[in-house]
Amino acid sequence: MNPDGSDATKAPPVMRPAPTHLVYLHGFRSSPQSAKARQVMAWMARERADVQCFCPQLPPSPRQAMALVEDRLLQWARAWEGGPAGLAARVVVMGSSLGGFYATHLAERFGLRAVLLNPAVDPARDLAAYIGEQRQWHGDERFFFEPHYVDELRALTHPACSAPDRVMAIIATGDEVLDWNEMRDRYRDSQLRIVTGSDHALSDFAEHLGAALDFLGLWPAGAPLTS
Repeated sequence: MNPDGSDATKAPPVMRPAPTHLVYLHGFRSSPQSAKARQVMAWMARERADVQCFCPQLPPSPRQAMALVEDRLLQWARAWEGGPAGLAARVVVMGSSLGGFYATHLAERFGLRAVLLNPAVDPARDLAAYIGEQRQWHGDERFFFEPHYVDELRALTHPACSAPDRVMAIIATGDEVLDWNEMRDRYRDSQLRIVTGSDHALSDFAEHLGAALDFLGLWPAGAPLTS
C-alpha cells in the first residue's frame, strides 16, 4: 500500500507510442474532397505536419480498395525497423460510413487504433440496392457498382471487434442514411460518442474533431478538445 492509500501492486498505465502515420477513408460515392476529409487533412497539415497522411480515392471494388490501402501500409512498414509488426504502434485510421467499415477491417487485420464516423455496419446488405451505375458526390465521375462487390464486402466483415478498446465510434442519432441504434449496438464495447441530432455527414464534425484525434493520439497534449 502506498502512503496515499493506492495499491502499490497496481501496474502503471501503459503509454502508447505517438503515431507517425494517419489513414483517412471516405465513404460510398464520396472522395478525399468530402468536408470531413478536408477538415482532417487541413488540421494535420497545420498542426501535425510531422505525421504522414494518406487519404486516397478508393476504387469501387472493396477488394481493390483494401488492396490499395494495405499496399501503402506495407510500403510504410518496409521503411522502419520491425516491418509490419510495427504498424499497430505507428499507424492510426479514421473512416466515415463505408470508410468506417473499412477502418474496422484494418483495425482487426493490423491491430490499428481507429475512429469510425457513422460507420456502415452491414454494407453488403445495404449496398445491394445500389448495384448499377452510380455518380460520385464530388464531381461528375460515374462508376459501376458490380454485383460481386457485395460478396467482397461480406469477405471483409468481422463478427465483432477483437479489441474494442482500440476503437472509437462517433454516431449521430440524426443519421438519415444508417440506423444509429445498429451502429451503437455493433460498437457497444468500444468508446462511443453519441451525437444528439446531426446527420449522416456529421455536419458538425468540427465539434468532434478534437475528441477523434485525441483518441488516436494525435491531439496536442493538454490542448482543449476543439478544432
